[in-house]
Amino acid sequence: MGFELEGVYLIPFFKRPTDRIARLNQTMLNKKIIYVTGLPRAGSTLLCQLLSHHPDIDCSGHSSPLCSTLMGLRHHLSDNDFFLSQLDVHFERSYQQLLNAFQGFINGWFAATECSWVVDKNRGWLQHLETVNHLDPHFKMLVCIREIGQIYGSIEAQHQKTILLDFPDHLANLSRYERADKLFGSMGVIGTSLLAIQSVQDLDPQLQQHLFYVVFEHLMSEPEVVLQNIWQWLGLSPIPLDWQNLTVHPHESDSYYRYKYRHQTHAHFQPPAPHQIPPRIQQQLQEQFNWFYTVFYPGLLNNSMD
Repeated sequence: MGFELEGVYLIPFFKRPTDRIARLNQTMLNKKIIYVTGLPRAGSTLLCQLLSHHPDIDCSGHSSPLCSTLMGLRHHLSDNDFFLSQLDVHFERSYQQLLNAFQGFINGWFAATECSWVVDKNRGWLQHLETVNHLDPHFKMLVCIREIGQIYGSIEAQHQKTILLDFPDHLANLSRYERADKLFGSMGVIGTSLLAIQSVQDLDPQLQQHLFYVVFEHLMSEPEVVLQNIWQWLGLSPIPLDWQNLTVHPHESDSYYRYKYRHQTHAHFQPPAPHQIPPRIQQQLQEQFNWFYTVFYPGLLNNSMD
């Protein structure tokens, strides 16, 4: 016999079907997530501004703490003695609880919007590509790419405008060459993202089908073509845009980055002027990151060798 509560018929717990846990284990994400990642100063703020115009997409344009939060949760639970003891006794069930908890957190994170698509921007997503695939097998990731000499030039030009403010990682007292060396180092703002892009080639080729590389120079020269390609790749209906009357949203904090990496958006579309890079720095970048130029900018590499 079951029990009734306000007209709802409830099956007693001890009589519920044995596949109850199996059904609960089928937790999936409620939203289709577009992960925006890639190199700094490569157009992610503009890309998010453009994505936000689509009626099916919720996109604030701000960098998100979701990635670091999930990785922090993994770190915490992996060191938790109570959870480790549960794994010893019921590994499959406990690991499934872990997966359900992660997916449940993601669902809660995006529960406030009614849009079917959401954007989450964080440079760290590409470093955790396999984890993203485990949590979200149907993920779509937009990877922002830009010629790295111009990325350095953009950062250096902004530093010269705010030279009385130091970088968050205290690079202001260095020479331009030393500053570039730190920025492109394995722990640097640019170098960390470059390593993540390089590491993609070591992963299952199937995972790479989930990546769409948004090349900054292409976006600047043919924005409509790039955006139409993105809509098609996502399976979304294309929308018209007035490139001289774009919607502008409040941008994320610049003081956090000491105003070295601005996130301003503008109502009109205008490609930036190219930056002048010291020849010694440009040459070393092309030598040290030859793989990057070979994959994304072979023409520039060939020209420099002529």
